[in-house]
Amino acid sequence: MAYGGYGTGGTRAYGTNEPRGWKHTAGRFALLPLRVFLGVTFLYAGLDKLTDSAFLSASGNGSIGQVMSSVRDGSAVPWLVDLALKAPEGFGYALAVAELLVGLATLLGIFGRVAAVGGALISLSLWLTVSWQTTPYYYGNDLAYLMAWLPLVLAGSSVFSLDAMRALHRRRMP
Repeated sequence: MAYGGYGTGGTRAYGTNEPRGWKHTAGRFALLPLRVFLGVTFLYAGLDKLTDSAFLSASGNGSIGQVMSSVRDGSAVPWLVDLALKAPEGFGYALAVAELLVGLATLLGIFGRVAAVGGALISLSLWLTVSWQTTPYYYGNDLAYLMAWLPLVLAGSSVFSLDAMRALHRRRMP
């Protein structure tokens, strides 16, 4: 029988006599699959944009300019689309680099909440511009991505992250 007869493997909650079990461990790791999925997805999206010369053009099939022009009139925030259309190539590069940075930071757990806010803002802007016309709304994926980022905004990167290593280091310092 494990520690104290509880069958928990001998670990106890800090400062109590209560055992820690699988539910506590599962709770600590609950957001890890979401973090990995969002990190990989945004990393892939950024790399895909940066390596697609058609996307990073002002005009032509599959270009950021064509996409922005086609969604402008149906967008919830046409002024934001107009801003992107002033320099479509620059906007395309900025979006790709932002997705790349958010994806990397999310995967590595570097400033997890800040990265999640960045991912949420990217998803929000894409929902209000590109996906806004999707009917019914739940067919568009940008709103779902926005909602997926919110738990990470609230919780940060608590396991397998540089944030967790930094927090552990601070707790051990006198």
